[in-house]
Amino acid sequence: MRFSVPVVPILAAVLAAGALPSAALARPALVKAVPAADAAVTRPATLTLTFSEELAPVSGIDLVMTAMPGMADHKPMPIKGFTAKTSGKVLTVALPRPLPVGTYRLSWHAVGNAADQDRAEGSYSFKVH
Repeated sequence: MRFSVPVVPILAAVLAAGALPSAALARPALVKAVPAADAAVTRPATLTLTFSEELAPVSGIDLVMTAMPGMADHKPMPIKGFTAKTSGKVLTVALPRPLPVGTYRLSWHAVGNAADQDRAEGSYSFKVH
């Protein structure tokens, strides 16, 4: 069988692309969170998210109080005034004061510090009692 296109160089290029380290193509994944998803905690003043990859400083969170005891018609209330800092694989959020009792939705975005700077997103809920 004859090919008009040289097969060996094309095959070599395909195999070489498959041999690239997977870390170069990886997105940051949430490995651990404090408070954890679906946890019930006592008035945290700091939130800590640990990822699988080193983070770029543009990584961060949005935090919304979604429910408050005794208020059936509580509208989502964004929490503001916190600072988020990255150090290696860890994103630490310092709140201006401990969170009051209620249910919260934490939405995160993480940007890898590698050359490809892939962005990943996710969210989860937790309760403060």
